[in-house]
Amino acid sequence: MCLITDILNTKEKSEFPTFAPLGAYINGFFLEGAAWENGRGGEQGYLTDMQLKDLHPVVPVVHVTAIRRSERNAKGVYECPVYTTSMRGPTYIFTAGLRMESEDSDPNKWILAGVALLMSPE
Repeated sequence: MCLITDILNTKEKSEFPTFAPLGAYINGFFLEGAAWENGRGGEQGYLTDMQLKDLHPVVPVVHVTAIRRSERNAKGVYECPVYTTSMRGPTYIFTAGLRMESEDSDPNKWILAGVALLMSPE
């Protein structure tokens, strides 16, 4: 089993009045080292370069589900660590798969930038 994370195109948790039919909706994450570009319409967004003076942009609502590892598609996905705080290390929670701009994008760009999801911006 492994976790699949789909970042939805809304930051408003009020748009999800009920529980997810599968998995869970999670909000309150912050990105460090990158920014998130929302998708248009039904398209899913992707990681982009960090914008000046926006050190910890808020991530839209995340839908987390579990699937069999054999069903997972890892092309165009950056395996992003999720931490409780920016201290990292012992505050590790899980690894979230964040979409990159295309399937040919190099995940090393985001590794070298130290991109991580945080539950607290400080």
